[in-house]
Amino acid sequence: MKYLILLAIVATSVFADEKVEKEEGVLVLTEKNFDQALADNEFVLVEFYAPWCGHCKALAPEYAKAAGLLAEKDSPVKLGKVDATIESKLGERFEVRGYPTLKFFRNGKPMDYNGGRTADTIITWVEKKTGPPAVTLEAVDAAKKFVEDNEIAILGFFADLEGEAAKAYLEIAATNDEHKFGIAKADGDVATEYEVKSDAIVLMKKFDEGRADLTEGLTDAEAVGKFIAGNALPLVVEFNHETAQKIFSGEIKSHLLMFVSKKSDEYKTQLETARSIAKEYKGQMLFVSIDTDEEDHKRIIEFFGMKEDELPGMRIIKLAEDMAKFQPPVAGLAEADIRSFVSDFLEGKLKAHLLSEDVPEDWDAKPVKVLVGKNFEQVAKDTTKDVLVEFYAPWCGHCKQLVPTWDKLGEKFADSEDIIIAKMDSTANELEDVKIQGFPTIKLFKKGDNKVVDYNGERTLEGFVKFLESGGSDGAAWEDPDDEEPEGHDEL
Repeated sequence: MKYLILLAIVATSVFADEKVEKEEGVLVLTEKNFDQALADNEFVLVEFYAPWCGHCKALAPEYAKAAGLLAEKDSPVKLGKVDATIESKLGERFEVRGYPTLKFFRNGKPMDYNGGRTADTIITWVEKKTGPPAVTLEAVDAAKKFVEDNEIAILGFFADLEGEAAKAYLEIAATNDEHKFGIAKADGDVATEYEVKSDAIVLMKKFDEGRADLTEGLTDAEAVGKFIAGNALPLVVEFNHETAQKIFSGEIKSHLLMFVSKKSDEYKTQLETARSIAKEYKGQMLFVSIDTDEEDHKRIIEFFGMKEDELPGMRIIKLAEDMAKFQPPVAGLAEADIRSFVSDFLEGKLKAHLLSEDVPEDWDAKPVKVLVGKNFEQVAKDTTKDVLVEFYAPWCGHCKQLVPTWDKLGEKFADSEDIIIAKMDSTANELEDVKIQGFPTIKLFKKGDNKVVDYNGERTLEGFVKFLESGGSDGAAWEDPDDEEPEGHDEL
């Protein structure tokens, strides 16, 4: 009996130690209490973070706010967080590769979170995952509250709630994690309140014209999706941390980017002009304004190769597997020029714009050759030589650290007849068939067939030499399982 009592005391003390604490309403999860927290809660959204991560710091107040709002609603959804720099085994268990990583657990089973980073978008996402795709609205007061509580509220009105149009609507509602959907009878009081007389989808929003209606093509889920995508964002979206994900992960893949100063006297007029044009291209082209006064946006301006005398200005991007960029023939934001630029793009009259500096007079004076867009083909694709190229960015810290090693590598092969060491500033030079996602990126262009081999090995002189002397086989797929933050990738 004493033995059993002792076990009970030990067990009690262990469970007391493993009790889940909260910080600002968010469960603080560790390796010891993680599984118990999942067992105790049907739905848990977990953020794996690092204390030093800037994006994690930006998310923290919104995440805590979402936890508080869910608690006020008495929601079954709980929000938790894991310091993956301390609880490394949990990070490994759930294959955390970057910060923050968010995963949603339903009955202990994880799925990736792909919602927004604000309290409202977090709540919308988790509620869509835990409830019906659309809320049934039978009373006018309930419908009014539904519209009032949401920045964007989508209402589907159908004579037959089991019909093909309603099914297409619910199909979109089930897959759209960003917005709230309601459904009502097309011949009921709610329909009368919103002046709907037959099957329709009404998108209510607290910006621009306030409302958009779709009455045709309701059985076509794709058409319904395009209608929502074309009307759920402002006519001109201001680029910032909150809207970035909506912009780049949305249905509309062609974007007109306007680089403007919010402090300028012309700003309001520029926006009004853009809005009037954007109305004509809903669903085809997304208009985005980027404030050039923001320090964080300087790299975006640099990425597009824009000079000070080109501001205010514009570019078009087309998002596919790779981003294509298009430059207007004239600078400025005159209405006629915007209209011409957009229509020429949509009609396929424009060619993608590739940045290139002029070839420096001394590009080959040093052991490390300097490549730009205009001499890349001639040098890197010389079939008589193996050419190892570092694609870098001047602001990249990892690239700066690599400089002395890269210079030594150049000196080692300075007298070689069949190996060239080169570098190219990828913020100022672009290539049609070589796409760079982060810095530094190192690629070997092999002699003979110009086969391209990515280098993922150690960034040491010995590692590079071994790679070159092996013909590009040793170091092509190296990775360090203990390296929590890759040593050479500053993202674009």
